[in-house]
Amino acid sequence: MADELTILDATNDFDTLGGRIVRAREALGLDEMEAAQRVSVNLETYQNWETDRDEPRANKLSMLAMCLSVSPTWLIYGRGKSPISESVSEEVVNIREQLTRVKDLQAQTTQAIEMLDQAVSRLVKREQE
Repeated sequence: MADELTILDATNDFDTLGGRIVRAREALGLDEMEAAQRVSVNLETYQNWETDRDEPRANKLSMLAMCLSVSPTWLIYGRGKSPISESVSEEVVNIREQLTRVKDLQAQTTQAIEMLDQAVSRLVKREQE
């Protein structure tokens, strides 16, 4: 199909390898220790990857991509769909739902204030009669 995009059509993510590793880990809600354990490396090695002081070997990179639910291509080159885009989309949906609830509550509160204000006005009027 002519309308389908391939990974070569995707925009580049200009973050570093370490930056992409951090974003993928955070998108899954993992801390560094959990991620290191999933990839079977010590914490220091994992932290060196995230801070761009070292790079994972090919076998660990493949395992890392699998554990972080991203493609190796995205980790290495920043090509393709980033995990944060899905996370942000979900977050935006959640925030919009919360905003709608708050607006509904605000409308209900405004209506309740108006009703109470009218009730007070009626009572004050009665006392004055």
